[in-house]
Amino acid sequence: MNVLIVYAHPEPTSFTGAMKNAAARALRAAGHQVVVSDLYAEGFDPVGGRSDFKTTADAARFHYQNEQNHAAKNDSFADDVAREQARLLDADLMIFLFPIWWGGLPAILKGWFDRVFAYGVAYADGKRFDQGLFRGRRGLMGLVTGGTTERYAADGVYGEMDVVLHSVKRGILEYIGLDVLPPFVAYAAPRVDADERARYLTAWEQRVLDAAGDPAWQAKVRALGPVARVVDSGTGWTQKR
Repeated sequence: MNVLIVYAHPEPTSFTGAMKNAAARALRAAGHQVVVSDLYAEGFDPVGGRSDFKTTADAARFHYQNEQNHAAKNDSFADDVAREQARLLDADLMIFLFPIWWGGLPAILKGWFDRVFAYGVAYADGKRFDQGLFRGRRGLMGLVTGGTTERYAADGVYGEMDVVLHSVKRGILEYIGLDVLPPFVAYAAPRVDADERARYLTAWEQRVLDAAGDPAWQAKVRALGPVARVVDSGTGWTQKR
């Protein structure tokens, strides 16, 4: 299967980096095709705006969604956005690896979603959630926290992780149609000992292998075929040829 790992951490020797390396190694060893978007190493610009586009629909007044629609019709996204969209469209399984910073995503990953999950590419009118363009594909979040499991309990100071991640799960990943698997969380990774970190990595490797290696899911994805490209004809969305 085709796996896209979107990795958001500035330090290659971080535990998040170790999770990226472990996932890529295990998946490739199992025969899967793996592409890594290393956002910091590749210098990805998370700031969305006019620079996302080679041409514009309205030079006088910028409307982000309208410009994304125009670029989707005319294949006129900036090169860095187009590269990431090509990776996205090829992926059967998307893995998002990041630390929890200030109760959410690092800004570089949020910006990746803003720029890459564009209108006309990742979603469209009537092409959301259960009818989303990426329905049948899988999304998996792998994350690292500084806080302990107790702090992320229902009565903990940060609240349950499902609550922390709800806007990402529902408002981003499920929005484009992904089947979102339970997240893998390495709690308090900077504070645990080497044995516990090793156990985290072993469990993480198994999680990604299970996510990519499910035969029933593989058959479903193959039956679905490639993600449809769509275009707004003005009277409705149709498949882009």
